[in-house]
Amino acid sequence: MRYGSTSLMVSRWLIVLAAFVAPVQASVSNGLADKVWNHGSEDCARNQDPAIEVYRFDADTYILRQNKCVNFEAPFIYILFGQHTVFVLDTGATADPSQFPLYETVRSLVTQRNRQKIKILVAHSHSHGDHRAADPQFRGKPGVTVVEPNAKAVREYFGFSTWPNGTAKVDLGGRILEVVPAPGHQDEGIAVYDSRTGWLLAGDNLYPGRLYVRNWNEFRSSIARLVELSKARRISAVLGAHIEMSSSGRLFEAGSTFQPNEASLALAPEDLSRLDQVLRDAGDESREIVTAKFVVVPIGAFWRVLGDVLGWFSGN
Repeated sequence: MRYGSTSLMVSRWLIVLAAFVAPVQASVSNGLADKVWNHGSEDCARNQDPAIEVYRFDADTYILRQNKCVNFEAPFIYILFGQHTVFVLDTGATADPSQFPLYETVRSLVTQRNRQKIKILVAHSHSHGDHRAADPQFRGKPGVTVVEPNAKAVREYFGFSTWPNGTAKVDLGGRILEVVPAPGHQDEGIAVYDSRTGWLLAGDNLYPGRLYVRNWNEFRSSIARLVELSKARRISAVLGAHIEMSSSGRLFEAGSTFQPNEASLALAPEDLSRLDQVLRDAGDESREIVTAKFVVVPIGAFWRVLGDVLGWFSGN
């Protein structure tokens, strides 16, 4: 065949392939964007939901959500499998395995894959109690590494020498994660980018709800860094650790154990850029900023000290 004929045929095949692949990709994205999570009960005594909701995104990727009637924070936990290591981001708000069997849930996912010797790496988006309470369930278990949720441990384990600059790579075996320093909500905060899914796991830095800011300028800088990262990476979704808003943009009452008609967990890169822009517009003076997707809430000095003393609403 002549080059021109070959080029035409390839172009036609690409059009056919795109027509097939695009709807599949869209349906996967929509599946997460439209996912309705278990959202608690008006009367928790009647709640029949499991302690942990398990959402299978694909064979190697899971999102867990804690039952709001076990703890109102209902944090999301991310489970990412590689060939030799499974990465667990955050461990929820409840320590008691009889109420919140997180380790056994992760082990059951490992068993389903028939990979009993796979290693488990536990890290945290930050150190608040609702993100680390179940750490004791993992500590001391064979093949488990827990990166302790403090600034020293985070910097040493991931090899950050010029914190908060730079990124760190974590190789799970055929799956590379990129860890990004993200202080501001909490000093040792991180975000995690997964190139396989295109997910940016933002912790408490961005989600549909109240974004509590401990250090205003550090938070602004962290969000700016995440925006720069998003420009250089394929970001399919920005996923945080909570949902605190309804689909209509209304904030649920703090401490609520029942949140019908929740907003989508999945935010877009444009929402991250929007957060960056409103922070730039605000300048150096911290202030509350209300949008339809999130609310920025600066924390005063009193609450910062109280948070340090209490471990920020320590898990049960």
